[in-house]
Amino acid sequence: MKLMSVHFGTESLQVMNAELAKIGKNKVFFMVDENTHEHCLPQLLAALPDLNGYEILEIEPGEESKDFEIAKSLWSALAELGADRKSLLINVGGGVVTDLGGFVASTYKRGIAFWHVPTSLLGMVDAAIGGKTGVDVDGVKNLVGTFSSPQQLFIIPEFLETLPEEHLTSGMAEVLKHGLISDRKYWEEAQKAFKTGSFESLVNRSVALKSAIVLADEKEQGQRKLLNFGHSLGHAVESYFLEKGEAILHGEAVAAGMMMEAKLSTEKAGLPEDSFLEITKVLSAVYPKLEWPIEDETAILSWLAHDKKNESGELRFTLLREIGKGIFDVPVTLDEAAIALNWYKESL
Repeated sequence: MKLMSVHFGTESLQVMNAELAKIGKNKVFFMVDENTHEHCLPQLLAALPDLNGYEILEIEPGEESKDFEIAKSLWSALAELGADRKSLLINVGGGVVTDLGGFVASTYKRGIAFWHVPTSLLGMVDAAIGGKTGVDVDGVKNLVGTFSSPQQLFIIPEFLETLPEEHLTSGMAEVLKHGLISDRKYWEEAQKAFKTGSFESLVNRSVALKSAIVLADEKEQGQRKLLNFGHSLGHAVESYFLEKGEAILHGEAVAAGMMMEAKLSTEKAGLPEDSFLEITKVLSAVYPKLEWPIEDETAILSWLAHDKKNESGELRFTLLREIGKGIFDVPVTLDEAAIALNWYKESL
């Protein structure tokens, strides 16, 4: 796997400016959503005096924009604006912008260079790292995508100050997941840092943790599957709400998924009961309980058929043996998943 260059802090904008100066007359495009266009891009552009012209591509914020039709419109816009194979796309935004922007760049004319400037906590600690790009199709999360890493990643924690509280909380779900799958001490430290608002240290640690996993297993054939804890049932719930036109934040879905999959872990992976109770106590205190009619549980479970970890028609989950130790490729039946889903609805 080719290593991307990772730059931290506002001083990294000097690096960006110097790198852009090398581009010369090649076209530069910024992809933003409405929020980052207003709150982040002006600060970014002010720090880039050597930038020699640019174009802006804007999408609406939210998971609904991670859509194949939106991708088509962006490919068309790039073509109309004269983007060639030497052009550069800089994605400035949260996970939707980096997922979609990476997909558009990695497929336009068989691939152009792209950089990520994640502006959300979720983007900084998860979505912008690892080279997964994609769009949702027919409600299925990331059904079409590529493995393609940005050449440069610029992480500027000051952009977190532009976020509403619920988006910071959403991003924390991925941080807490990192502790649950690999490091109990980090699980505990992350809780303390969240309470005090010490996000920069969390970003640095989570970037290092995920980067190490991805470097060892870029195409998700082994240990990278650990990063999917909470995402099998979490994505099923997220797709259910998205199809209903009631999109929820990714972190809310993952938090619910982690609680349900922790419940599964007690039966399938030997997670001690006291650890399960600790996980549910921490997560339920932070994330609102998601509600759906009991008759919709079958619809939610149907989304599991599209989970990318499945093999030979069999559901495969990432579960916990203990806090700080995840295991992957655990076979789970639909009935077992239904019990966990029902537990969340009726007993949490």
